[in-house]
Amino acid sequence: MPQSDALLIDDVRRGDEKAWREVIDRYEGRLLAFVGGRVPDRATAEDIVQETFIGLLVSLPNFDARRSLEGYLFSIAAHKLVDRLRRAGRRPVTPLPEASSSGAREPAARARAASSLFRSAERRGLEEDALAQALAEQIAHWRRQSQWPKLKCIELILVRGRANKEAAEQLGLTEQNVANIKFEFLEKLRQSLRRQDLPSEIFPELHDEP
Repeated sequence: MPQSDALLIDDVRRGDEKAWREVIDRYEGRLLAFVGGRVPDRATAEDIVQETFIGLLVSLPNFDARRSLEGYLFSIAAHKLVDRLRRAGRRPVTPLPEASSSGAREPAARARAASSLFRSAERRGLEEDALAQALAEQIAHWRRQSQWPKLKCIELILVRGRANKEAAEQLGLTEQNVANIKFEFLEKLRQSLRRQDLPSEIFPELHDEP
C-alpha cells in the first residue's frame, strides 16, 4: 500500500532521502502534465516543476500535514507558472491557482477576475524577492564562517539537483550529514523570512501555528 502523504512528509522532515524521492516520483508527472500544457517547451515546464519542489522544501518546516500535499504542490506550481508567464509578458489562458491534477476547476476559479491573477503574480514577485534576500543572507553568513563544505553541499542539492547520496559521495560526507545540512539551511531560510516581517499573505505557511 502506498505510504500516505502525511507519513511521507514526516519522513522527509527527518531527512529520509527515499521519502523525498517518493514525493517526487508521486507528483512530478502530474505537475509536468499540468504545467506542460501552459508553457511553450518541455524545458520550461521542468524548470517550473523543479522550482515547485524547492518551494515545498523551503516551506516544509511549517507545512501543515492536515492539508492536501497534492493541492499544496499544485498551488505552488500555479504561482510559479503565473510568475514565469508574467515575466515573459504572457497571460495564463486559464485561472491557475485553483487547478488540480485532473484539470478540473471550481466555478469560482472559472470566474476569477484578471485583477486577481495580477495580485497573485505580484505576490509571487514579493515572495521571490524575500526568498532571494533570505538566501543571500544565509550564504553570506556561511561564507563569513568559512563553512565551505556546507555551501558546496547546498549548491549540489538545490542548484545542481543532486540527490543526497550523490552529494555525500562527492563531498566525502555521510547521507545523514547532507540531510542535516539541507534541513539546517532550510530552517535558516524560514527564520530569515520570519525576520522580514512579511504580510500574512506572503508565504502564509510561515504564519501557521507549528
